[in-house]
Amino acid sequence: MPKATYSREEMKRLSSLSPFELKAEFIKLAEAEQADKPGQKGQAARAMLNAGRGNPNWVATGPREAFHALGYFALSESRRVWTADNLGGMPEQAGAAERFERFVRTHPDLPGVEMLKASFDLAVERFGFVRDDFVHEMADSMIGDNYPSPDRMLVHCEQVVRGYLQDEMFGGEPPADNLSLFATEGGTAAMCYLFDSLMKNGVLKKGDRIALMVPVFTPYLEIPELDTYDFDVVYVEASSFAENGVREWRYPTEEVAKLADPSIKMVCLVNPSNPPSLALSQRVTDQIKEIVATSNPNLVIVTDDVYGTFVEGFRSIAADLPRNTLLVYSYSKHYGATGWRVGVIGLHDDNVIDDMIAALPQDQKDRLHARYGTLTLEPEKIRFIDRLVADSRQVALNHTAGLSLPQQVMMVLFSLFDMLEEGQEYKHRIRAIVRRRLELLLEGAQMKIAEDPKRAAYYIELDLLAEAERVQGKEFADFLVQNYEPVDPLFRLAEQTSVVLLNGGGFDGPEWSVRASLANLDDLDYLQIGHHLRKIFDDYIAEWQSAGGTPKP
Repeated sequence: MPKATYSREEMKRLSSLSPFELKAEFIKLAEAEQADKPGQKGQAARAMLNAGRGNPNWVATGPREAFHALGYFALSESRRVWTADNLGGMPEQAGAAERFERFVRTHPDLPGVEMLKASFDLAVERFGFVRDDFVHEMADSMIGDNYPSPDRMLVHCEQVVRGYLQDEMFGGEPPADNLSLFATEGGTAAMCYLFDSLMKNGVLKKGDRIALMVPVFTPYLEIPELDTYDFDVVYVEASSFAENGVREWRYPTEEVAKLADPSIKMVCLVNPSNPPSLALSQRVTDQIKEIVATSNPNLVIVTDDVYGTFVEGFRSIAADLPRNTLLVYSYSKHYGATGWRVGVIGLHDDNVIDDMIAALPQDQKDRLHARYGTLTLEPEKIRFIDRLVADSRQVALNHTAGLSLPQQVMMVLFSLFDMLEEGQEYKHRIRAIVRRRLELLLEGAQMKIAEDPKRAAYYIELDLLAEAERVQGKEFADFLVQNYEPVDPLFRLAEQTSVVLLNGGGFDGPEWSVRASLANLDDLDYLQIGHHLRKIFDDYIAEWQSAGGTPKP
């Protein structure tokens, strides 16, 4: 294959972009390659294989069918109140459960109605709900005829989602303290709200020192650099290698020890990581627990656990350090629901953030008293989780804050589905999908990765330079560094094979690493991507040989 047509200078300039912006350049190259080679007569043009984005190509159909079945029941409840054409009223609470049972009996062929009933029955049994109250909250929320009340999250919705997080994020063994939840427009909104409110409440100040456990999802790298925050960032790097030269993507003890510095106010991590896709080891969790117990007791931990359901026995650090941890979770990846924008922020009621706000100097307390004084006569008693809600609507619009009610219903149905046998079967099925795709990618690329039981396999990050040194030796690896930009393989893949991957360096991983999503293409596409990656790798070996190198047989 020919070398990429972009100059090293052009590649270096473009590589300063976020990986998701650089991806647009790769897509343009891939589309141009398709246009230049439309396929021979009778053959389809080569498809672009974009493994650069983590939007899954599966959806959970069961809870969605239940959602739509609930919509028909909710409309029947509305029409009971007002019967004019296209005009209904607010669903009534009294007798709602009995009417729901009648609706189920009289609509046996309605898609999703059996799943809906099974979900409602489970909710009442597990959480001890008063049946009328729960059914009414679901029906009224489905109609969406009221503002969220409570604004942070509806009462029954919060209990169900808390139960889901206890099952899937806490390994079924949650801390004794209550976990309060704020329903948000996905993990993206959660991140924005957290950074904003931590600053507004004086927990963090502009220029403060924070830590990032890297590689990490790029917004966690980019937000701290904004002039709003201008944080002093310490990087905790997953830099360990196995004895055979394969990168393990694990955090050495000396890296984690950086968090012991009490000047570090906050640490952010994605767990399982993005892109390496590995859950935090117990060794690292235990080390962080020791650091919090001794040298840095007020360390605020933000953990983004969106991929936790892809690891058997996953346990969030929020379960082990509940006082210090803000938990972010989104339903997007597990349920194929990126378009729904549904997620939560979780914070245990006994937490260091509320303690730190209470201990602020008087001038800061006065400032916050003025900020939240329109909400209550005792604003100093507003918990941080509720300040998040108010801040999300600039405080002045707190009375209309909160996630839309149909979105909260969808979260409830996703959560209850997971508690059913069908939901557990679904979970194991999607885990098998990403693992099969990983095996096919590695088969095609003829590359090795570290065996790790905590691998989510939603993404994979491949260190090409480490692979080059492992397979052909340091001389070959040095040749690559001296003669090519780290993003050169990605430009070649896009331009010559219509394959789009992302640069691992953009996630603060090794410059010569590449990140592939294992969620968004068909299984055999990953075998093809692996073959193309192997061919690019072989081209480098041939070019090294032409320059006088001696490849191993």
